[in-house]
Amino acid sequence: MAPAGISFDVEKLLFMGLYFFVIVAIFGDGPWVTVAQSSNNNNATTIPVNVGVVLDLETWVGQMGLSCINMSLADFYSSNPSCKTRLVLNVRDSKQDEVAAAAAALDLIKNKQVQAIIGPEGSVQADFIIDLGNKSHVPIISFSATSPSLSSIRSPYFIRAAQNDSSQVNAISAVVQAFGWKESVLIYVDNQFGEGIIPSLTDALEEIDTRVPYRSLIPPSATDDQIMQELYKLMMMQTRVFIVHMLPTLGSRLFAKAKEVGMMREGYVWILTNGITDLLNSVDSSVVASSMQGVLGIKTYIPDPPNLDNFIVRWKMKFQQNNPSILNPTLNIFGYWAYDAAQALAMVVEEMGAANFTFKMLKASTDATDLDTIGVSQNGQKLLQGLVNTTFMGLAGNFSLIDGQLESSAFEIVNINGNAARGIGFWTLENGLLRDLSSFNTSKYSTFKSNLQSIIWPGDSTSVPKGWEIPTNGKRLKILVPVKDGFNQFVKVTRDPSTNTSQVTGYCIDIFQAVMEKLPYVVAYDLIPFALPNGNSAGSYNDMIDQVFYLNYDAVVGDTTIIANRSLYVDFTLPYTESGGAMLVPYKDNNSKNAWVFLKPLTWDLWLITVCFFVFIALVVWILEHRINEDFRGPATHQVGTSFWFSFSTVVFAQTSLSSLLVVQNLQPTVTDVDQLLKSGENVGYQHGSFVYGMLKQMKFDDSRLISYQSPEECNALLSNRSAKGGIAAAFHEVPYLKLILSQYCNKYTMIPAFKTAGFGFVFPKGSPLVPDISRAILNVTEGPKMTEIENAWLTLKSNCQNSNSLVSSNSLGLDSFWGLFLIAGASAFSALLIFMVMFIKRNWHDVISSSGSLWEKTVELGRRFYQRDVNSHTFRKDRFRDRGMDDCGNEIAAVETFENTHFPSSSSCDSSLNNDVLINEQGTPSADQGLPNRVDEGCLERAIDAELTNVN
Repeated sequence: MAPAGISFDVEKLLFMGLYFFVIVAIFGDGPWVTVAQSSNNNNATTIPVNVGVVLDLETWVGQMGLSCINMSLADFYSSNPSCKTRLVLNVRDSKQDEVAAAAAALDLIKNKQVQAIIGPEGSVQADFIIDLGNKSHVPIISFSATSPSLSSIRSPYFIRAAQNDSSQVNAISAVVQAFGWKESVLIYVDNQFGEGIIPSLTDALEEIDTRVPYRSLIPPSATDDQIMQELYKLMMMQTRVFIVHMLPTLGSRLFAKAKEVGMMREGYVWILTNGITDLLNSVDSSVVASSMQGVLGIKTYIPDPPNLDNFIVRWKMKFQQNNPSILNPTLNIFGYWAYDAAQALAMVVEEMGAANFTFKMLKASTDATDLDTIGVSQNGQKLLQGLVNTTFMGLAGNFSLIDGQLESSAFEIVNINGNAARGIGFWTLENGLLRDLSSFNTSKYSTFKSNLQSIIWPGDSTSVPKGWEIPTNGKRLKILVPVKDGFNQFVKVTRDPSTNTSQVTGYCIDIFQAVMEKLPYVVAYDLIPFALPNGNSAGSYNDMIDQVFYLNYDAVVGDTTIIANRSLYVDFTLPYTESGGAMLVPYKDNNSKNAWVFLKPLTWDLWLITVCFFVFIALVVWILEHRINEDFRGPATHQVGTSFWFSFSTVVFAQTSLSSLLVVQNLQPTVTDVDQLLKSGENVGYQHGSFVYGMLKQMKFDDSRLISYQSPEECNALLSNRSAKGGIAAAFHEVPYLKLILSQYCNKYTMIPAFKTAGFGFVFPKGSPLVPDISRAILNVTEGPKMTEIENAWLTLKSNCQNSNSLVSSNSLGLDSFWGLFLIAGASAFSALLIFMVMFIKRNWHDVISSSGSLWEKTVELGRRFYQRDVNSHTFRKDRFRDRGMDDCGNEIAAVETFENTHFPSSSSCDSSLNNDVLINEQGTPSADQGLPNRVDEGCLERAIDAELTNVN
């Protein structure tokens, strides 16, 4: 029976303390002092300080934690015998119940006036106890409540002498990223412990573009049937990567059932948080060996301090003495944290010295509850501050509190093989994944899978699972296709009202079907028109994409453009069409009817300079040639004409680009850029329902100037009418659409680049595992002959393009563009001919008329004179002065004959007496001042004529 004034719990604690003292004396290295003393301790040299302990003493963590707390205090006071304070442990069993834990904490604060409480064990229990600590200023120190929902920021009197569960989420995401998995399902216990990590874990996965398509919540008290039902649901999904966050008791049941339904075979990936991995030794070894093979896990890394091995040996001996029924007990991280937490509390209390460890009682009304009557610790704030500032090297490493919780250091990546977890690497905040900590590099963060050791996956496989598969008994993919009124070559939906079924065809559909055939596995799918019950379109392309974003459908297949805004909500495959957007504009009709169009290639100032250069070049040529070249001698008019002719011929007959300039000008578009349209204020067009409307608004086009069209025919009609007649000056669209219009209307229009897009792509939900495989299949299709075959079937011109040429002027230059030039040339030639004929008739008319003979004979005589050479011309007269010794007329005839056979005319004379009548200059040519007599000896002329006729005949 317990002595008066001593409760049964205190008596039991006293007995346990005495028993512990005996054990320490027998097995310890030196004298030990009991760590728990009764409140009526008569030792005047020490000050007892009440401390509460609230743990689940029926669980392994609770039993191990309490024994480690006792050993910690024993070790601390043994190594510090001069301490003035002693912690008195007041232990309460929370019995795995939240209400019991809260009642125990309330009793300790109100009745025992404890200065601090170590515990509780679980995160759910801690939630209410933390509020009691805040109210009474009693620090709540938990070494096992790891849920991120418990925060010292909201609860300043909560100290987490453990690591936050969220500290491991980046290690988990690094493993997922290393193997390139794009989807993962989260499986967690449906309580505060399970839910606490989910927000931070989801964020970490999203940062590496890994989507969480489903969250599986397992109740803490779930039956086997409930677990099986949830697992069957997971089997129906494509995702094969599962991240499990729960405690070992529920986790071992989950994996046993997963093995039973066939989810531990090859192709599956299971990743454990440290909730199970840190306590793996508490899981039934038969379950580990049979149902958890190939599982990956994140384990809290424990450094190897010098005194750890010694502590483990001493702890095992003591624990087995107290619990002989438990064989081969093993420590885990929670035991180390419990040991360090008790030591930190003892250190801070000792530093506070002989403080007044009392409570200030609050006045309460007569109807007050127990919560209203609890007091406030007078040293709670000081004790809290001391804990926050305490640092030392503990069993679990460096004990240092950051924001009221232990600072995370590193995590070990393990692979369960056999009955245990094998280390395959590490993760640190600075370096990411490491094969071992000796390869520490402060300058580089990496998540390469090569940084991990070899892994044996579920199903005893060494091949990395791809992380997803199409379930053989799963649902068919529901794929939306757009319903269009125009451009049906891309997607065409034909509805049969009698059967209420639809047939989907088109360029995009054929490409998708060819791509799906290239996949290394079979994917079942249904093409579903995005239509209302009456067959009309149910919305825009963005509306279809929203359906995929909300997971109502699995994909969108059609002429869907890849743009940045859409990629924020869904994933696109690689594009399968040409990229870019353009505007379609008509060509200018430059086949001008202006008679002076030939002047347009050169400006007026250039024409003027050209004429001036004709004169300048002629003058230069004459200066250089007139003394040595007979062709530039003679009368002034002859020399001027020859010089100008030579200058003109060197320019005109060398090369010319008049026709090419006019032809190029004939192919110019009516609009050359977007700015020109904005300034002109003309209307522009876009396809109804297209994203192009938004882009035109971004380009600052006014709504009143935007006109939509549905089909290529409607677009052609609008462009033909132009803005003045209610049409458009340009049509904006993507290149594939505009090429389709051009294939129908040939050379009537041209494309001008206007904006950038990535082309058409297939739409899938964010993180869909199909996207990489389909993108690779698209490359195989677009690079092969199948792509050309599909394009020829849907996009190649089927109409006769020649018929469209009548709608646009020919690119050839016609006579009407050059009749002015021909008029000038013809008038010049006709004038020269008229002047020549007038001069010829005037010179010969008198001789012909005065001769005897009929009119016919006179006409023949005039023709004979026209055919004869004009021996009075400068060309023939100048040769007379070259051959002065020729006195007879035969020589003149010979000269005439020689002239016919030489390039330059020969100079001959019939009468040497002419030399006496003509002055000769130094160059041997007639003097311009003297001139030549305008007569010819009649006898010589007759002989010359006879010789000419003879030669002709």
